Amino acid sequence: MKPFIHEQEQWPYFYWQQERLAEQLGEVRRRQGQLIGRMEGLGFQVCAEAVLQSVTEETIKSSEIEGESLDRAQVRSSLARRLGMDVGGLVPSNRSVEGVVEMMLDATQRFAVPLTTQRLFQWHAALFPTGRSGMVKIRVGKWRDDHRGPMQVVSGSFGKEKVHFQAPDAHRLKREMRLFLSWLNGKTALDAVVKAGVAHLWFVTLHPFEDGNGRIARAIADLQLARSEGSSQRFYSLSAQVSLERNAYYNILEATQRGGLDITAWLEWFLGCLGRAFGGAEILLEVVLRKARFWAAHREEQFNVRQRQLINRLLDGFEGKLTSSKWAALGKCSQDTASRDIDDLVRRNILVKNPAGGRSTSYTLCN
Repeated sequence: MKPFIHEQEQWPYFYWQQERLAEQLGEVRRRQGQLIGRMEGLGFQVCAEAVLQSVTEETIKSSEIEGESLDRAQVRSSLARRLGMDVGGLVPSNRSVEGVVEMMLDATQRFAVPLTTQRLFQWHAALFPTGRSGMVKIRVGKWRDDHRGPMQVVSGSFGKEKVHFQAPDAHRLKREMRLFLSWLNGKTALDAVVKAGVAHLWFVTLHPFEDGNGRIARAIADLQLARSEGSSQRFYSLSAQVSLERNAYYNILEATQRGGLDITAWLEWFLGCLGRAFGGAEILLEVVLRKARFWAAHREEQFNVRQRQLINRLLDGFEGKLTSSKWAALGKCSQDTASRDIDDLVRRNILVKNPAGGRSTSYTLCN
């Protein structure tokens, strides 16, 4: 069986076939510039809303890739508070959500600040505020020590396990991480987007923590992508696209770990995934623009706090059907008050009643 990539004699001197990447990289850079230019022409409020939507998506999907589900309303509320945005309908968020949000914002808002060992430890501690991963107590804010055995990614039943990946021994980590951080923070002639792809692979190969390595690797990629743009404003979510291509993501990572130091195939996949993430940003942008158009068209009308809150929920993509009982629960009001709010919006042709009536009566925004 082939050795793992970190066992290669020339590790970690990666190389790739530049001619195979040139056209793809040029297209990614073109689309990246187009997206940023388009957003910057839309004004502060629309940009701020797009950033909120994008970072919410990035935070949720990066955890989802690892099988962890975060409450969208909590993530959005935590981000809005930290970004100083008045979006209405904010809800309290738990310690785990706050920690993930703190890490994501630190990576993207402070992209120009060097990434250090201490900063990585702070990110890790933010991800695991209880000192546990599920029910298991882990080393938080410290490199792993392999006291439970080698760090492995394994599948299969007991006695028939398949080792997909085994990380470098723990005793190597201090030196390996010093080398990685020196490279990441140093100036090179390497294109900054390609550097994001290399950084992601390099960090996830080292797997320096007992848990949280995937999320931190994607945060590092986001930090480097922000450096490539010279901006803390995030208008797309790489993790959202990775989540859609999760099987391909793990397959290419595993193949690369068992390959040599030529990482051309990994970089081709990374650039392709990033390009497709820009396509996803167009869908997100349409939601933001629809919201802006709605409030511009109704700027002369009066709405109470509950109505503004629930209309925004609908504009953001309300999951399920909006009924009067859901309105009452979300607006923290009585059923009668919810019905009056809804009837008022129906009379003004802002909400429309869906065909099904009776106890299942639900409402949507008029087109």
